[in-house]
Amino acid sequence: MDKLRFGVIGLGIMGRQYVKIYSGLAGTEVTAVADLNEKRAEEIGAQYGIASRYTDYRRMLEEAPLDAVVVATPDFAHFEPAKAVLESGRHLAVEKPMTTSVEEADALLRLVRASGRKVQVNYNHRWLGPYHHGKQAILSGEIGTPLAAYARKNDTIFVATEFLPWAGRSTPAWFLSAHDLDLLRWYFAAEPIEARAWGRREVLVKRGVDTYDLIQAQVRFSSGAIATVESAWIYPNTFPSIVDSFVEVIGSDGHIHFDRKRESIEVSSPKGFSYPKNFLNAEIFGRPRGAFPSCLEDFALAIAENREPVVTAFDGRQITAALDAIHRSLDSGATEQVAPPPAV
Repeated sequence: MDKLRFGVIGLGIMGRQYVKIYSGLAGTEVTAVADLNEKRAEEIGAQYGIASRYTDYRRMLEEAPLDAVVVATPDFAHFEPAKAVLESGRHLAVEKPMTTSVEEADALLRLVRASGRKVQVNYNHRWLGPYHHGKQAILSGEIGTPLAAYARKNDTIFVATEFLPWAGRSTPAWFLSAHDLDLLRWYFAAEPIEARAWGRREVLVKRGVDTYDLIQAQVRFSSGAIATVESAWIYPNTFPSIVDSFVEVIGSDGHIHFDRKRESIEVSSPKGFSYPKNFLNAEIFGRPRGAFPSCLEDFALAIAENREPVVTAFDGRQITAALDAIHRSLDSGATEQVAPPPAV
């Protein structure tokens, strides 16, 4: 089989990882990259031997030989490049969340249905071994019927003040709870139908980052299951892990706990104490391994084998709709309904 030719739009934190992984996977290659920062595009292109480097992704789509394109721009900037990729006839992988607007998500979903292209929203947590095992336990009836869940994903303040230059144009829910809501919708096998949310804006605003410090929300699903989701990015930087991640699912006959804070390793040294992250993405014997590379490899296989990706555009749309309801509730102070998907 000839190698699938990938382009990558957006070469920030995640975009660099896409280039690295698709440049090293058997059966794939990166043939073009695009970023508004010309120096960055040139540096990454040179590092991975990619001759086609652009500051305008539309030119890349017009000129470069591509089978599929990854959109790895910031949360709020997914729609226009994703739309352009689909209109160009290429397959699309897009970072989570698919969009931060229901209207944009619906427009992309209509385009996907009309184009027949493969689209995967990269909710890579579904590829984590413990989370996948949890899904199998639920499917086998091991904990009975899932009734409720609690999910916490809280970052240190480093993420909102140093790691993400665009944090003020997002929220901890868009950036963090998106992953948890995708997992819970998968576990419940049900659609989110309404949400009530509360948030605080104190710490980051004083630092010049105009966004929520933390958000807590309750979401009700079509099965009757309820979930509490919490996201924050103001933990002190002394916390030994960049992210504190925990998920609980309570069933009629049991429960499942997922605690990813430690990820099976702790390290102390004269510099401090830490829980190094390694489940999602780690370099082992010179190659990227973990849930994130597996997610990307499965998208390439879905194209090659002409089958649906694991996380579809519809899945991505539903999480955007749930997050939209959460943010409307923050504004209104009331319970908000999740917008239903567009008709076929």
